[in-house]
Amino acid sequence: MSSILNKPKTKRVIRTEALYPLPGDFYFKQSVLLLLIALFLIWLSRSESWDMAISQMWYDPLTQRFPWKDNAWLNLINHHLIKDLIIAGGVLLLIAGLLRRQWRWVLVALLMGVGPLVVGLLKSSSAHSCPWDLVQFGGDAVSYPLFGAIPENSGPGRCFPGGHASSGFSAMALFFLFYPRRPHLAWCCWWAAVLVGLVMGFGQIMRGAHFLSHNLWAAWWVWLTQCVIFGCVTHLLEIKRKLKR
Repeated sequence: MSSILNKPKTKRVIRTEALYPLPGDFYFKQSVLLLLIALFLIWLSRSESWDMAISQMWYDPLTQRFPWKDNAWLNLINHHLIKDLIIAGGVLLLIAGLLRRQWRWVLVALLMGVGPLVVGLLKSSSAHSCPWDLVQFGGDAVSYPLFGAIPENSGPGRCFPGGHASSGFSAMALFFLFYPRRPHLAWCCWWAAVLVGLVMGFGQIMRGAHFLSHNLWAAWWVWLTQCVIFGCVTHLLEIKRKLKR
């Protein structure tokens, strides 16, 4: 994917402009990848077997609760410290970009915020309840598969996709900070963000706050949002540049 962007024939605007438009084949490949992942996640969410099995590992049937739910260290490190560090990094990148007029930095910082925002909006309108609210885990709510009929006792809802993990996945936007000038570093940042998001999401699984599929869907929505917005902004700027010539 990166090989076509680091050769002499690479368009000058891609190599020199601060807000470079990535080539069409990049977005084509990402679209295909996102489509395939979406199909897998739909199957995973409708089956629910993996979600239930993994969450069951962290549930104590004797006490009918998740022992890690109120763990102080897990709450401090995973639920607050890591999230706050990522948010602080995004804010610093935004301020630095504005002060130094580095508009690519500004756009990437905004992408870090927009991804979790989209997940948060979806989560706030969801009827899916968290594991700790479900009958299987000592609660009163009834679980139902994705796109299934919503039962009357579906519970408080507002638990899908995983909002907390989206903060970690938001750092995937750093990919656009370096690509295509430094593709290896760009992909390292992307994979590091995926790892951080998965770790943050796993902490929520341990607490009974989310299922595995909730967190994976969060990653999907964050990356889709970031690709769409970066592509739209940079290609609109490219059209504007061409009209001025």
